[in-house]
Amino acid sequence: MKTQSEKEKKLNSVLNKLVSLNLNTNLKENLQHLNYQKNQLEIEKKEITNKYEELIKEYEKIKQELDNYKKQKNNEQSKANEFSEKIDELNQETDTLLEEIDKWQM
Repeated sequence: MKTQSEKEKKLNSVLNKLVSLNLNTNLKENLQHLNYQKNQLEIEKKEITNKYEELIKEYEKIKQELDNYKKQKNNEQSKANEFSEKIDELNQETDTLLEEIDKWQM
């Protein structure tokens, strides 16, 4: 299968050969119109390619921001869990101390 650039080169070559032939005016006009359309399509292709590349960059940026957000959320969740564990430990120590105080008061 031929690549896109090979096809474009062949098309350009054929168009140039046809233009160089001594053809009637109507056919020359048609060839010039085809050549103009080809140029317009190439311009549109470049614009679409540029827009596609911009979208890829924007996608990567958003993906990175999402990853950072997930990491931050995981860190916050980890800190919240750690804080809860510390509170549980303090509650247990408080209960133990209260039991010891009760024992001493009896």
